[in-house]
Amino acid sequence: MTISRYQRLLQEKSELVAEARQLLDGADGRELTDAERQRDDTIVARLTALDVDILREERQRELERSLPATPVSLFPRVERVHDRVVDQAWGHQWQARGAKAEVVKAAAWGEFLQAVYRASVGQGTDPRLLYQAAAQGAGEAMPADGGFLVGMDMADDIRLRMLTGEVLSRVNRIPLSSGANSIAINMVDESSRATGSRFGGVQGYWVGEGVAPTASKPTFWRFKLELNKLGALGYATDELLADAVAIGQIFPEAFGEELRFLVEDAIVNGTGVGQPLGVVGHAAVPSVAKESNQGAATVVYENALKMWSRMPARLRANALWHVNQEVEPQLALMTMVVGTGGVPVYLPPGGASADPFARLFTRPIVPLEYCAALGTVGDIFLANWNEYGYADKGGVQQNESMHVAFTTGEMAFRAFYRCDGRLKWRTALTPYKGTSNTLGPVVTLATRA
Repeated sequence: MTISRYQRLLQEKSELVAEARQLLDGADGRELTDAERQRDDTIVARLTALDVDILREERQRELERSLPATPVSLFPRVERVHDRVVDQAWGHQWQARGAKAEVVKAAAWGEFLQAVYRASVGQGTDPRLLYQAAAQGAGEAMPADGGFLVGMDMADDIRLRMLTGEVLSRVNRIPLSSGANSIAINMVDESSRATGSRFGGVQGYWVGEGVAPTASKPTFWRFKLELNKLGALGYATDELLADAVAIGQIFPEAFGEELRFLVEDAIVNGTGVGQPLGVVGHAAVPSVAKESNQGAATVVYENALKMWSRMPARLRANALWHVNQEVEPQLALMTMVVGTGGVPVYLPPGGASADPFARLFTRPIVPLEYCAALGTVGDIFLANWNEYGYADKGGVQQNESMHVAFTTGEMAFRAFYRCDGRLKWRTALTPYKGTSNTLGPVVTLATRA
């Protein structure tokens, strides 16, 4: 089948973009060499020229589409070339059959996977597919036999599914530049509000006329995020591939949910080794001790009150309570003793609070399945997620290949995502006055065994 000039331009652009990405990823943690910089500049210059040529092709095709129909008999028969501009996008025929955008999107994704399957078993290649060959040397972008790249709109759908989570939608996102895989920021190293320790060592003085104050200066620590790689792999059988809508719904939802789950779980519980550093157990996170004679696997009013007192006052307005659902019955029974009676301190959703969330000390309670089991550290915690720095890059990268599981008649589908995150606090903060109880952007409750 004849390949149009427009398709060749798109293919060359895709290959150059992939080469540039491999070039930058290969320099992770170091500066580019002179040869690498020269090659990167050459790629950028060529991509600029390609964009101009692609724009010309698209403009010409739009002009051709606007012409009136011409009788076929006046011209010799020419095979119609199928490309991304002249022809309809994936799932276009589902617009009439499914009014909801979710149905159309699912059908488009399913048709894409079916097209990959047909191409892989020799039933013809849909020209809308963009193929990327296997790497000749070491690499991480493609399976050993190569595969088809997923359209950006489909990839973005999985990314959107990820970023709508209860945790990821709230963290403080830190942008990375196009050529960077990490970021380092100097943060004020403040561990105490005592005089002489604020801002890590700044101190002012009341001085008399003609008397100079003693010099002081702030200190800093290095806050650094380095992207970690997260991946998921799945297979679609021949039978499943027969239903475009079914596979269009299953794969984006399953992979998006799984990647989001792993990232959010790491933000809460992560070790920081090959994954984000979690808040539970962090040096900046105070842990409130249980009450004397407190029963095992319980949460009482005094616990919540002391946790609230360990959150800096300026951070309370945007703080949230997160709990394991096993904790919710404990909250519902929580009361504050007044004389010989008591009053409720927990406001259920839609009742006294007239709010979709339950509330405790006026702040919403959002259950998370990443919270620990009732009675252990992390089963309930108070957090201001704006104090958690998070970075990702490139969105979700996806590929498909029939070759990986050819003998079983399955198509392999995989998705990769790169991210990192950690609290922007190095240690907990000792208050200016009062007890030695430290403050932090996240507060947990100690084990109640």
